[in-house]
Amino acid sequence: MQSIVAIPEITSLAGNKKVCNTKASELIMTPVSGVPLLLRTLITTARAGADDILLICPAALSNWLVRNFIQTALQYGVRVSVVQLDEFDPGAASSWAQLAPHLNHDFLWLPWNWVTTRQFLAHLHLAPIDSVNWAEPAYATFHEVTRDNASSSLLHPEGVAVTSPESVSLAERFLVAHSGKVLDGIHTSFNRRLCRPFVRLLSHTSVSPNAVTLGGVVISILSAVAFAQGSYWWSVLGALLFYIAGLFDEMDGMLARVTFAESPRGTWFEGFADGLSYLLLFGGITIGLHRHYGRPATAMGIALLVGAVLALIATSLQRRRATSADRPNEYLGRFYELLERDSGNRISRVVRQVQAFQKRGVVIHYIVLFTIVGALPLLFVLATLGAHLTWILTLYFNRRFFAQPGERRAKPNVNTFKEAL
Repeated sequence: MQSIVAIPEITSLAGNKKVCNTKASELIMTPVSGVPLLLRTLITTARAGADDILLICPAALSNWLVRNFIQTALQYGVRVSVVQLDEFDPGAASSWAQLAPHLNHDFLWLPWNWVTTRQFLAHLHLAPIDSVNWAEPAYATFHEVTRDNASSSLLHPEGVAVTSPESVSLAERFLVAHSGKVLDGIHTSFNRRLCRPFVRLLSHTSVSPNAVTLGGVVISILSAVAFAQGSYWWSVLGALLFYIAGLFDEMDGMLARVTFAESPRGTWFEGFADGLSYLLLFGGITIGLHRHYGRPATAMGIALLVGAVLALIATSLQRRRATSADRPNEYLGRFYELLERDSGNRISRVVRQVQAFQKRGVVIHYIVLFTIVGALPLLFVLATLGAHLTWILTLYFNRRFFAQPGERRAKPNVNTFKEAL
């Protein structure tokens, strides 16, 4: 897919006929959640699927500034072709005619200062020329844009046009509010609302998503220490600390998406940190319950820790099989999609219904609830059963959905729990 991004004339950009390139550079490089505005626009369109990005610049713009910007974009893996014109008006057919040698049959139009998400851009439908507002994103064809038709605003795309310091703040709020995932449920959405102010603040610092993840692990250690004390109020404190650690787990992903800091290494590190946090939690609870119930609690704790370790290993292996090396973050989405397709299988249908309750963003709520009502032993038993079912079912679905060539695949119509074991 081709994407066209145009920077207006410098005089129009700065609102001053005597503006210099320095002022133009400041406007183009205005930071939005820590990423320069124009760079954010280009990265967003690239991640929406554009593999051919054409940047239209005013001829008066400094060549040094253009080269410097292209080099910066390359650091994010975004390749940009530049065309400098004396004048470009997207509403005029003559302007598009000048670009004829560079245009594909259809393309994505994106204003240089429009802040939006890749999900929205990826789902734009082809629009007729008379419904395009050139101040907003659009998906058009070369045949349409070379017609002499007046534009009118019939589309209402999601996003914010950055034109002032006030609109920068609105754009940042928009980005953080849309930094979640399609699979987010009620619990996770509530958690993310609590995290939004902190993510906006962190996006203007040098704190990395991995540092936030590490901070969550530190808080999980404090939570385990509190649970290990064994008393009711210490356990409540431990549950609250684990809830806060869970919020850190939400913030690292939100921060990574807002600042374009996602990476396969970060995804694996986050998964490792989640597993370690659970092991710390269960270890602390085991010590705390041992103070009240003695050896039975210790035996149950060992069984839970073994199940948790096996579940972590099995899930990690399945993630490797289910996704490519550079996109491990797509694991859950693909797994849920396969469960939906396999709804004729009783096991797949049941697992799809209860899978959401295994998310950390959901579990942290129930840990607080069970601890406050004094049902921590019951939670411990349920967690033990859940951990062992997780690794057993993970192995089952690993063979059912992700068997490598040469391996025996499970029969598509078999849905008994006996085969799962």
